[in-house]
Amino acid sequence: MIDHGAHREEECLFCRWIREGAVVDRLGTVAAVKDGFPVTDGHLLIIPRRHTPDWFSMTDEEMADCRALIHHLAESIKKDDPSVTGFNIGTNSGASAGQTVFHAHIHLIPRRDGDCANPRGGVRGVIDGMRIY
Repeated sequence: MIDHGAHREEECLFCRWIREGAVVDRLGTVAAVKDGFPVTDGHLLIIPRRHTPDWFSMTDEEMADCRALIHHLAESIKKDDPSVTGFNIGTNSGASAGQTVFHAHIHLIPRRDGDCANPRGGVRGVIDGMRIY
């Protein structure tokens, strides 16, 4: 059984995905992989190639590479799938924020008109009852 909360590089799910070639794109210090439990079709994770625990531990170079790769991926997704009309971009840092794999990662979640009844509030929905305001 894989411990998805593994803190050591040799036990890390995302480090294994990089080693095993699950990467769909890369730029500099970061790579993109498909989310193992996608919220929508095309949901990707942008992860530093270096094992580091969360967003706050990423270097400036890793953050810049993430930003550039996110822009590239979003354009590519919209070009390949015109039904994509928006994105949620977010990260969970720490167990209390919902992080389960302790390797920094940013979710890029394509959104489509009508994919949920009322998307207003977006990421505010991480706390029950706080999305709609």
